[in-house]
Amino acid sequence: MSKALSPITSFASVVVATLALVTTAHAADPLTVGVLIPGSKSDKGWMESGYDGLAAAQKLYGDKIKVQMIENINYADMEQALVNLASKNSLVIGVGGQTQAAVLKVAKRFPKTRFSIVGGSKGDVVPNVAGYDVKQAEIAFVAGATAAMLSKTGVVSYVGGMEIPSIVNAGKEFGKGAAYVNPKIKYVENYTGDFDNVAKSKEATLAAIAQGADIHYHILNLGLRGMEQAAKEKNTHIIGSYTDRCGTDTLYPAYSITGVGYQVEYAIKEAVGGSWKAGYKPFGLAMGPKASDMVLCGATPEMKAKIDAIKKDIESGKIKVLEG
Repeated sequence: MSKALSPITSFASVVVATLALVTTAHAADPLTVGVLIPGSKSDKGWMESGYDGLAAAQKLYGDKIKVQMIENINYADMEQALVNLASKNSLVIGVGGQTQAAVLKVAKRFPKTRFSIVGGSKGDVVPNVAGYDVKQAEIAFVAGATAAMLSKTGVVSYVGGMEIPSIVNAGKEFGKGAAYVNPKIKYVENYTGDFDNVAKSKEATLAAIAQGADIHYHILNLGLRGMEQAAKEKNTHIIGSYTDRCGTDTLYPAYSITGVGYQVEYAIKEAVGGSWKAGYKPFGLAMGPKASDMVLCGATPEMKAKIDAIKKDIESGKIKVLEG
């Protein structure tokens, strides 16, 4: 014959059951992720690569993460956008070095929120901020070498957006890489002051073409549209950035892979796994082809061997490149 539960025993059972439900619910809470993409997520460049990485993470982790994204924010509004994200999320990712100053400022106001900067550089140390250096200058050297191999005129060009150290250093290394392959190469360098200004990018590219440039490289966002317009009009070519799209557009004979999306995935993976760490972390060639690589579409064995040798010499330190 079964015994009836005493009121005390019954109450204790309810408490235990309730606690179990609370614990289960807590364990199932998703990681809240806020992502700031300053430009357009469909720019065929840095911002789109970052968005692709976010989409890949969402597909991989499903309901383990909950994402809030803000895009197309100008520099003046960046701080307020980050405050918005930081107040609602446990991890905030700034996609682009142009977010760094605002992230470092906002992070001090939200010490319990983790921040990752894709394209971050060495700088002020904030205990809740991770800076992921894509090593743009490193792969820009390889892109310059590739441009020199492709050029028929002996003139190559580079158009950068904002004239900040990481963008300028990439331009310098692109020129050095081109001269490494062809010491007689002519290198034309321009900055528009804006990653998204189509008209200025077109003007800068046309100016380079007027000086003989037939292969162009860039660090632009939507401004790339202007470079494309100029290159199509004058039958020149562009080395693309960030994502391998070989075979999709004859305008692009090669692509430099800068793992922007890979780093967005990395930040989320580390946070989901509980291994997220603050501090500066270099990526680049040393982190493998997902992080950094050079793809020459239809490369001959000789060209591929040359590119591989240059990458190896950069990794070993035989070829020294600038930071960031």
